[in-house]
Amino acid sequence: MALSVLEMVFPIVLLLGLGTLCRRKQLLTLDGLAGLKSIVGNICLPVVLFNAFFTAHYSPSVLLIFLTVYLGFGAALLAGFALRKLAAPHGKFFPFLLTSAEGGMLGYALYGVLMGEQSGFAVVDLGQTVFAYTAFLGTLTLVDGQTPSAGKLLRNIVTNKCCIGMALGIALGVAGVGGWMLSSPAAGLVTGTISAITAPTSALVLLIVGYELELDKKLLRPVAVTVLTRLALMGGLLVLVSFVIFRIIPYDPALQIALMILYALPAPFIIPLFADVGGEGKYISTSLSVHTLCTVLLFAVIAAYRLA
Repeated sequence: MALSVLEMVFPIVLLLGLGTLCRRKQLLTLDGLAGLKSIVGNICLPVVLFNAFFTAHYSPSVLLIFLTVYLGFGAALLAGFALRKLAAPHGKFFPFLLTSAEGGMLGYALYGVLMGEQSGFAVVDLGQTVFAYTAFLGTLTLVDGQTPSAGKLLRNIVTNKCCIGMALGIALGVAGVGGWMLSSPAAGLVTGTISAITAPTSALVLLIVGYELELDKKLLRPVAVTVLTRLALMGGLLVLVSFVIFRIIPYDPALQIALMILYALPAPFIIPLFADVGGEGKYISTSLSVHTLCTVLLFAVIAAYRLA
């Protein structure tokens, strides 16, 4: 089993290390990194999300999972505000590092490595994505001194290419077009085209994450508090959400793995994109970096559980 776990974990560690090496040796400039992010964010991830939801199976249980995940992250956000003093003097953005998850840049990549496909993660990521672009961003803009409006939040959703890909995949999947298309003579053409676009996504994402991994020793205490608090909250959510879901629907090992990966992920990497983080930038980036390393360790545990 140890060798099988290593076979799954080693490529991830290697790609993260290559990303770090690209930064240290300047093999990839900041402009080059921006170009990679643009390709991943505007092409690869939207197609990954489209394919995941296009091929997903829809049932009342999907609504249950959506609501449970959404409400769970809402509770984590409230807990973050209640516990802000733990990370003083970095309490302003502390609550946002305790909730939601980086599903797009990490979740699908890790789930794909472990399960060989990505549509299974879409079921749990739906609640997380909607939460990120509604309650998470709405509260973030309030903390940042802006006045959020329904129009602005809606505009963030409808103009984001990942959300567009997800919405289109859901619409066609619910309408039955996905099942019909995959059973038609054109199935090979559709799946081949999608695979050609999505195949490099995991590697590119991990290279980008590795490039941005940066640890600041001066911030280790507040960062350690932040990461440990998030791990405790997400562990509690995993137990609670799994209990609620599997009390109502039959136990599904693939769904359990998806939930385990979801709650092992770091907070969304979009915080600096939608808020003026100012002097808190180092604290945020170091917290995300440390938790990403924790995610890799947790992934090894999840891989062992999957193979047990």
